[in-house]
Amino acid sequence: MPTRGTLYLVPNLLGIAAPTDVLPARTIATAQRIGHFVVETPKVARAFLKTLSPERVIADVAIVPCDPKANALAQCEVWLTTGVDVGVVSDAGCPGMADPGAVFVALAHRFGAPVVPLVGPSSVLLGLMASGFDGQHFSFHGYLPSKPIERDKALKALEKTVRDTGATQLFIETPYRNAAMLDALTRVLAGGTELCVAQNLGSSGERIVRAAISGWSAAMRTRLGDKAPALFLLGRTPS
Repeated sequence: MPTRGTLYLVPNLLGIAAPTDVLPARTIATAQRIGHFVVETPKVARAFLKTLSPERVIADVAIVPCDPKANALAQCEVWLTTGVDVGVVSDAGCPGMADPGAVFVALAHRFGAPVVPLVGPSSVLLGLMASGFDGQHFSFHGYLPSKPIERDKALKALEKTVRDTGATQLFIETPYRNAAMLDALTRVLAGGTELCVAQNLGSSGERIVRAAISGWSAAMRTRLGDKAPALFLLGRTPS
């Protein structure tokens, strides 16, 4: 069997920060070495790679978007089966978490290519750590439905899970829907339900706010930005 390339899962930053303040030396060095990437959004990935190697000519790096039209899976297969190492980069945080990265990992396993997850920031784990909620029992739901009726139903279901089991419930939202999500949370959920919202974890614009729904004042809401992705957590302090 010919030598397979290695698929490296390269965590991206969660906000504006110096890479050396957030990423281990091995992660940075590996990303600097790799010359072939499949990425969630090329523009975001190029900017990230440039912060890791300001002197690098990004045009010399092969970058394919995780888009069916770009035949990214086929290209990744060609690279890996011919011995070329490939990096997977998400728009933020760890590849494979609420992005298309998992399909490339499955591909690598199918063809016997080594898979190496590199250490870096994960909004799910950092947010869970900073929430004070139960970190032993939790579920991550990715994006909730965008339609109001379905979204509200999902929120009530998550609240019921917290009430019945104590397990922390996490989900994410796109920046332009942050305000609408906060409106829904404060309208749909019981006043005693605890909510934590985290943004830009590990960066200079980091924000972590926790309070019962009844305590989410307008002043608290203005502390959260409407231009940054947000992680929402429903839970309670473990007994």
